[in-house]
Amino acid sequence: MNTIIIGAARSGTNMLRDTLVKFNDFATWPCDEINYIWRYGLRDQKDDVFLPSHASKEKKEYIRKKFNWVRKKYNVRNVVEKTCANSLRVDYVNELVDDAKYVFIFRDPIDVVSSAEIRWKSKLDLKYTLDKARFIPVGDLPYYASNYLVNRMKKFFNREKRLSYWGPKYQGFEKDAGALSALEISAIQWLKSVEASEKSFLNMDPSKYIAVNYNDFVKSPETQLNKILNFLGYDLNEQEISDSVKKVSSKSIGKGYDSLTKEEIKKVNAIVGNKYETLKNTFIND
Repeated sequence: MNTIIIGAARSGTNMLRDTLVKFNDFATWPCDEINYIWRYGLRDQKDDVFLPSHASKEKKEYIRKKFNWVRKKYNVRNVVEKTCANSLRVDYVNELVDDAKYVFIFRDPIDVVSSAEIRWKSKLDLKYTLDKARFIPVGDLPYYASNYLVNRMKKFFNREKRLSYWGPKYQGFEKDAGALSALEISAIQWLKSVEASEKSFLNMDPSKYIAVNYNDFVKSPETQLNKILNFLGYDLNEQEISDSVKKVSSKSIGKGYDSLTKEEIKKVNAIVGNKYETLKNTFIND
């Protein structure tokens, strides 16, 4: 089995993945994300919006081998994957990955945007970068290395001292990145990501996915994790579940409302509208 976690950037995808892989039968790649692997054969596409028609036998075989690498290396049945850009291309992922189940996690956009804005302006984390670089297809290394250097250099000349790109690239991203603030782009990234994911999941067999609200998860991690594990076909004891969520905290709930100004919150809400409430009403039934 393969478990694909889908969520907009800064929505708790890391937390959820790291919680799941604490169990013996789950494992993932020894890096944060594998977007370079998902972009195999589509390196030159400007955005991250891949369609089912982009899938091919060659790409499917490539992805299968990469998942099997994790399965064999860690001797597990269940490979857990989370790449935030996949929120824009769930149908493409579903074409490539056999025997996949999906966990869709979404979070209050105000908290997401305040967190994402920090990432846009963050300093270089060399270890983080090198860990991800290990999984770049060999032939694509020069391409991505040069793009990365240019992105870092442009940060010094940007008026906000931010990167020229970060996070999932929706269609029209490059134009927005040159004209809008990190706050505004982050809000659009959240909206485009959850809209695309919502559309895909509403057209998918309900037996293939489960949705979770980030706030619900961090408030009641044992209850929420148990639901996810049951969905994935695992019946683990209370102690195992309790141990796996020891580091889960609800301290970040509402952080965006404290760190952003009233004007910034108003600006974000003008972009995202009531989509967060719509997601809760659509996917969370209890």
